[in-house]
Amino acid sequence: MRSSALALSTAVGALLAIASSSAAWAQEVTIQCVDLGFACPTMQPIADKYNAEHPDKTVTLETVSYQTIVESLPVQLEAGQGPDGAIITDFGGLSRFYVDLTPYIDVDFFNDQFDQTLSWLRADKSDSGIYGMPTSLTVNGAYVNKTLFEQAGIPLPEEGATWEDWAKATSEVAKATNTDFAMEMDRSGHRFASLAISYGAQMVDDKGMPVADEGLKKAITQFVEWHKTGVMPMDLWGAVGGATHRELFDDFLNANVVFYFGGSWTLNRMDTEVGDLFDWEVAPAPCGPGSCTVMPGGGALVAFKNSQHPEVVGDFINYLAQPENYDAVIQASVEIPAERGAVERGLSYPTASERTQGALLTFSRQIPKMAPAAFAFQGWRFQRAMMNAMTTRISQVLNDELDVDTAVARIKDDVELAIKAAE
Repeated sequence: MRSSALALSTAVGALLAIASSSAAWAQEVTIQCVDLGFACPTMQPIADKYNAEHPDKTVTLETVSYQTIVESLPVQLEAGQGPDGAIITDFGGLSRFYVDLTPYIDVDFFNDQFDQTLSWLRADKSDSGIYGMPTSLTVNGAYVNKTLFEQAGIPLPEEGATWEDWAKATSEVAKATNTDFAMEMDRSGHRFASLAISYGAQMVDDKGMPVADEGLKKAITQFVEWHKTGVMPMDLWGAVGGATHRELFDDFLNANVVFYFGGSWTLNRMDTEVGDLFDWEVAPAPCGPGSCTVMPGGGALVAFKNSQHPEVVGDFINYLAQPENYDAVIQASVEIPAERGAVERGLSYPTASERTQGALLTFSRQIPKMAPAAFAFQGWRFQRAMMNAMTTRISQVLNDELDVDTAVARIKDDVELAIKAAE
């Protein structure tokens, strides 16, 4: 009996030691992401499945604010800290922190499926590394309150309408329906870039240097005029200082504005929160003197050099990219796929309303119309510096601290200083 008990005790001890050893050697990584679109909530089922299939690895998804991704994450990475990976939107600006995932992924698959957007993650044109998985494509664009147009008895501007056409029509609607404002745009340099490029702004030249041209000047002049004349509210772009990012979806949700310029990533919120409160639709890209363009965008899931286990992040990214997993997240996110195969498969969105599926189609139709300058700006390493400079300097013009000519010159100076500091 005593020998049997001793044997049992020894066996249990061995099992506990093995379990303890396995736990000690488990490879754990943390990935930060937001809570909207292709993000933590929609990826969680795939992460759970991955963890169940890989007991020696643990992927933890940490939900953070977009402000954290944009402002805090770069500071952490500069200090050699931060998460193992994240879904980022500043493709070029954070490129020096990325791990080349080539050893951990199916390289041929990635090059075939994400060929249009992998270059956004590379430091320069000579680089052929694969530094992440583009998650989805986003498209800037305008949401329009159709109910207010109907109440005012004013027809919606048709495709090909200019920014000025929209400003005139929405101002008439706002006046007829006692709506607070005609137009609003997120306080975002990325959103403003859509207006600027449509007015002919080049933004960045072939050598990777900022361009301050007549197109940018005309766009800022028009934007300021809309604020000064009450078409847009002064207390959004004017009242907040610096480069602070603010999305203005809630004003559209509460029917306080006729025309809201945001983007495709809020479609799910439009469907679930606006619902049947009023009728809405996505407008085709407004036209400027240069083009009828909006900015492309999106996110990418990347691994960072500070990670102790980049191979785990890379393996998870490769797992997530497989069609059945990628499709499930895109469908739950109600977003435009970045993966070629998903586009060709013609995914359905079972949780989205017919109206939202129509809006997705409208957003998708804007992609072929995007100006080359929009794609060049999106993949530029110093895009964030330019966007922050535009937001800051435009606010100063609105507050009569600068004139437009000085603001344009300062934008160029700000970005050149950022480039010099990075050398």
